[in-house]
Amino acid sequence: MTMKILIAEDDEFLLKALDFKLSKDGYEVIKAKDGREVKQALEAGNIPDIIVTDIMMPYFTGLEVISYVRKNFQEKPIPIIALSAVGLEKTILEAFSMGADDFITKPFSPNELLLRIKKLIPE
Repeated sequence: MTMKILIAEDDEFLLKALDFKLSKDGYEVIKAKDGREVKQALEAGNIPDIIVTDIMMPYFTGLEVISYVRKNFQEKPIPIIALSAVGLEKTILEAFSMGADDFITKPFSPNELLLRIKKLIPE
């Protein structure tokens, strides 16, 4: 069965690059340009095996995405990797305290992201 990864990223270039890399590696990618699109996908029943979310996004931030997922998907917890260009300890701690499973500071290598995904959802 193909693993589904939901990527929430408002940087279109990075979103396309991650989609390309992960699709090439056999994952089904659900793309969201902001947190609202994440919420819409989840409410429509498009439940991924893992979520990769940027922290700084318009409308509905990555921290709000983490909070929403933790509140609404307790029966089958979805692993979450938070991404941020802001590598401030406060931001990292906040992401973890809200329920993120991992945190990657931008810029990062798509290969690093892939390794961390495989660590959280072994096939």
